[in-house]
Amino acid sequence: MLEDSLLIVFISIFTAFLGEGLTWLLVYRTEGYKKLKSQVEKQSKKLEKQKESGTDPNDKNQKKKIERQEERLKADNRELSMTKMKSMFAIGFAFTSLLSMFNSIFDGRVVATLPFVPISWIQGLSHRNLMGEDYTDCSFIFLYILCTMSIRQNIQKLLGFSPSRATNAQGGGLFQPPQFSK
Repeated sequence: MLEDSLLIVFISIFTAFLGEGLTWLLVYRTEGYKKLKSQVEKQSKKLEKQKESGTDPNDKNQKKKIERQEERLKADNRELSMTKMKSMFAIGFAFTSLLSMFNSIFDGRVVATLPFVPISWIQGLSHRNLMGEDYTDCSFIFLYILCTMSIRQNIQKLLGFSPSRATNAQGGGLFQPPQFSK
């Protein structure tokens, strides 16, 4: 069981590096992406400076400038997200085939024992294709998902592909909820 768990961790690391490699190949190295990313970085820093400058709260011209800058930043963030989205289809197809292959290899095998009984709506995933009623037994798919969720973000940071803090602070991604001004 320990060998299976370690193998799944290594599979997760491998697929995270594979995914980031494909993303680099299809997105990160392109001139369009580099240009958009630098533009978003500059706009984020400029907007942050404008907000921190401590302007008069009653100055309507300054408020309009900030709102226009925010709209430009949101539009560029959307375009950046759409650029990334195109490669996600290729990566999704590759991962689906890899996942089905690994799922068939580990089908019906207990790969780990959980130190807790998962809540009922997660038990279907954590105990997928396993015999018996011991819900502390863990299936491949559950351990793989947990490992991938924790490892992929760290690999993105390690390789320098995660968005900057200034960009994250501004938000404005493709699926961001709209922000209403008061």
